Amino acid sequence: MSDSPQLGSLLDMVEIAPGVMMNRLGLGTYKANEGPDVEGEVAFGLSIGYRLIDTAALYGNEGSVGEALRASGVPRSELFVSTKLWNTEQGFDKTLAAFDGSLAALAMDYVDLYLIHWAMPELTAETWRAMEEILASGRTRAIGVCNFLPHHIEQLLEKASVPPAVNQFEFHLRLQQPALTAYCREQGITMQAWAPIMRGRVNLIPELVAIAQRHRKTPAQISLRWILQRGITTIPKSVHSDRIAENADIYGFVLSEEEMAVIAGLDTGERIGPDPDRFV
Repeated sequence: MSDSPQLGSLLDMVEIAPGVMMNRLGLGTYKANEGPDVEGEVAFGLSIGYRLIDTAALYGNEGSVGEALRASGVPRSELFVSTKLWNTEQGFDKTLAAFDGSLAALAMDYVDLYLIHWAMPELTAETWRAMEEILASGRTRAIGVCNFLPHHIEQLLEKASVPPAVNQFEFHLRLQQPALTAYCREQGITMQAWAPIMRGRVNLIPELVAIAQRHRKTPAQISLRWILQRGITTIPKSVHSDRIAENADIYGFVLSEEEMAVIAGLDTGERIGPDPDRFV
């Protein structure tokens, strides 16, 4: 259960594709507004050691994310930047154009990871063909998907020359998705959790509060630690400096096998976001 119990810092990484290393804990920017909000979030995150920054065309903040990254002075080689293709831009030609738009907004020569935001089965083959072309061009170091269930990935693999390096999907103690996590492990696909602290709702779960009190941590910190010990990467988001720092302070302790088992028993199948099979 505890795949990586000795994780030690924000610089801990996992290999997602040959020669491509990604930080296990990153900074999400969902709903962080373009301008001072997201620029401040990214600047502070980088100042305390975050190096993985996750954005998306849908978020409307790629321009400010890029500006904050440049202003930070952190060498590009030390950063891991991921962005995502939105649904209305899927299909071969649209995907190529959308990627050009994201790269221009970020004002970068390349991104480290480019992801399909949601599965649109009727367009998967053509979209993925474009993703592979972008990868071959060197303008992204890896390609992957978000919110894909096993049957979505199976459909993709029927036509793919390059398998997805990452699947980013909703994962937290109330939605543990055992079939999906088992499938990704079997396929060698790195998993990345979004909504890892259920947008703050973890603070209302008594079992988690009790574990947090034992470790003198917060329920959010316990949740993130549990995810990392499961061998899953994650990208919690916040525009508040204290929360960003809190989310990074999860390396001075280890959850016991008993505590891991208690949390594993909290799965109810509750979703924060849409069902991937019903999202349009």
